[in-house]
Amino acid sequence: MSLSIGIVGLANVGKSTLFNALLKKQTAFVANYPFATIEPNIGVVPVPDERLTRLAEITQAEHKMVNPPPIIPATVSFVDIAGLVKGAATGEGLGNKFLSHIRECDAIAQVVRYFKDTNVIREKSSTDAKADFEVVNTELILADLQTLEKQQEPKRNASKEEGYRWSAIQKFITALNAGKLASSVQLTEEEAKEVKSLQLLTMKPMFTIANVDEDELGKDFGPDTIAVCAKTESELSELSAEEQKDYLKELGVSESGLEKVIKEGYKILNLISYLTCGEKEVRAWTIRAGSIALIASGAIHTDFMQKFIKAEVVHYQDFIENNGWKGSREHGKALLEGKDYIVQDGDVVEFKIGA
Repeated sequence: MSLSIGIVGLANVGKSTLFNALLKKQTAFVANYPFATIEPNIGVVPVPDERLTRLAEITQAEHKMVNPPPIIPATVSFVDIAGLVKGAATGEGLGNKFLSHIRECDAIAQVVRYFKDTNVIREKSSTDAKADFEVVNTELILADLQTLEKQQEPKRNASKEEGYRWSAIQKFITALNAGKLASSVQLTEEEAKEVKSLQLLTMKPMFTIANVDEDELGKDFGPDTIAVCAKTESELSELSAEEQKDYLKELGVSESGLEKVIKEGYKILNLISYLTCGEKEVRAWTIRAGSIALIASGAIHTDFMQKFIKAEVVHYQDFIENNGWKGSREHGKALLEGKDYIVQDGDVVEFKIGA
């Protein structure tokens, strides 16, 4: 499954600079004025996963290959969305385009300006980080209220499904008018099912990227908030992998902003990766945590679900310690599991599929 994260925030908070750094190429036009990004820039970024490199090395040795097999990592799509301004929900700035592009994303990463560079002008409604954060949330709430106010109350002879839908809508309206996000509302299973089609913006999983100065990278900005220096990420993007590690070490941080953003995206969307490896390729597949083997097989091809027989599974560390499939089988670490086996993050899997 693919994962898309929309990068949002007020104008001139560093969204496009961060986007460019994440993609390690200048695909978004960065300019020191609002609306430098008019249409959303979309970039597909490989998920950093050192396990794949190790699996490729082991596969090369196990099969006596001249070269290691190709590595195909999981990917994340980042969407750089035009800068928001106060009043977007009523059409100010590029409000309508901004809001429609957010609806298409799986999760929202709100970039908030903490850096102190006075040469980068602030959008006129921007004052400080907390206020900026509230402006964006308020516009999302107002947009959702507009969506909800267009819904029609069901008639007396309405179905029970319509009743569930209307009950959920009333709960949402009450919460949003109190300044709360739709994601904070407690719904029954039936209510949640019936309002899924509304695609409310504030129902989407969200986290915050604090765009900080380099000397604040190690600072704690609270829950669901990660500190990233877009300027540093831009500099890192020009370095080799080894140079990046050295640079991060000098800064006293263990991972890049890209790694932190992707990890947070996986966490809030409850995603994991399982691995497959062989002479043809070494690959990571993204699934929901808690997925059974039958569902996981469908990530490779939907036909696998129809023809599923068994899943041969080795935990990653066991696979490494036993130098591949052969050693893992010989030491009893490769287990044949049925369709209801719950796949774990890092499981090395080979599906047995019928004709």
